Amino acid sequence: MNTESSRSPVDEVFGRAAAGERRAVGRLLSIVEAGGPQADEVTELTHGRTGTAHIVGITGAPGAGKSTLTGQLVAHIVACGGRPAVLAVDPSSPLTGGAILGDRIRMDDLAGGDVFIRSMATRGHSGGLALAVPAALRVLAAAGYDPVIVETVGVGQVEVDVAGTADTTVVVVTPGTGDAVQANKAGLLEVADVFVVNKADRPGASDTRRDLELMLDLSHLSGLDAAAGRRPPIVMSDALQGAGATEVWAEVVAHRAWLVANDRLEGRRASRSRHEVRVRVEQLLEADVDALLAAPSGQQLLDSVAAGELSPAAAAHTLRSDLLAAD
Repeated sequence: MNTESSRSPVDEVFGRAAAGERRAVGRLLSIVEAGGPQADEVTELTHGRTGTAHIVGITGAPGAGKSTLTGQLVAHIVACGGRPAVLAVDPSSPLTGGAILGDRIRMDDLAGGDVFIRSMATRGHSGGLALAVPAALRVLAAAGYDPVIVETVGVGQVEVDVAGTADTTVVVVTPGTGDAVQANKAGLLEVADVFVVNKADRPGASDTRRDLELMLDLSHLSGLDAAAGRRPPIVMSDALQGAGATEVWAEVVAHRAWLVANDRLEGRRASRSRHEVRVRVEQLLEADVDALLAAPSGQQLLDSVAAGELSPAAAAHTLRSDLLAAD
């Protein structure tokens, strides 16, 4: 039997991606973004083969300078001999549903060579993204890129979810825009490992730093970790002028070292795996429920609820029983 000819198309593409072929990496990312059985096959192939790649999340409000800062970080990493990849989670195009690709345009001069840059559309929801992003990060890590940076478009639940896929999360704020308060409202203070006050040459930069310090002092959810004695550092940066990127990256590297020294890295990754499994189960169950509701018995159940003969809670319990019986 010819082993080579028996390989699935996805397996063959994965082999080329693992060997460093950029087009193959891009093809795998497209499969992951599309979802479905082939995406599951990619997940099977990449699981456990990502090595020690450092996953870094960069988030913050639109216009905070995340892409510019990411570009400066990537240039610094390459200069230090690294082989970074960037996954830029873009807003979806209202016409095509695809990524607008603004981040790729702004970082285009960095693409090629030892740098891989890819945009991924949010498509207006976080459900599919919750599976596509970690799968895409595994593809990039399995292809030998390290670190792998995921940059999000703004502040919101999608951004908090994506930040949760990282080993180290960098939250970028700017002076004079209320970003620090907005980040607190969005829950980013809870996931931030490093803060960056970008555009630090602007008036109010020191006030923004003070606001962050105050919120870290007051928050019992983030800030000083009583168990380990770690407080997220705040770095001043002017990414447009190239200032501060070296210091930001030094703090990112220091955070990873802290995770390793305190036996937190594997725990953080295990928590992410648990979340991903949960999301996958939820999506499978959602599809099963939709199928049940589309069946004649399901429609009768819905009609009973609409007629006031059955409560939604009772209908839900009936559906759950039907699901368990079907298994």
